[in-house]
Amino acid sequence: MSGFLVGAVTGVLSGFGIGGGSLLILWLTMMEGTAQYTAAGINLLYFLCCAPAALISHIRHHLVDKRAAIWCAVAGCITSPLASFAAGAIPMDWLRRLFGVLLLILGVKELFAKRK
Repeated sequence: MSGFLVGAVTGVLSGFGIGGGSLLILWLTMMEGTAQYTAAGINLLYFLCCAPAALISHIRHHLVDKRAAIWCAVAGCITSPLASFAAGAIPMDWLRRLFGVLLLILGVKELFAKRK
C-alpha cells in the first residue's frame, strides 16, 4: 500500500513539474533498498506513464515552445544512449554520489533562482 501512495504522490508532483521522478528514485534507493540502475529504469517507465498527461496539459496552456521541444528531443535521442553506456561503466557508489550532488545543485539553484 505504501508503494501505491508513493507512486500516486510522486505522479501528481510530476504532473505539476515538481520533480516527482527524482523523489521516486530517492524513495526506491533509500527506503526500499533498490539498486540505482533498477530505480532509474523504474523511473523511466514511470515517466512514460506520467509525461503524456503533463505534456498535453502544458500544450493546451501554451507553455511549450515547439521549436525548443524539437531541439531537446533531437539532443535527447543522441545523448541518451551515450549517457546510458556511461552510467553502466560508472561504479554504483559513484553513480549514487553523483546523483546526490546533482540533486543538491538543482535544489540550491531553485532556492536562489529569481522568478520573472
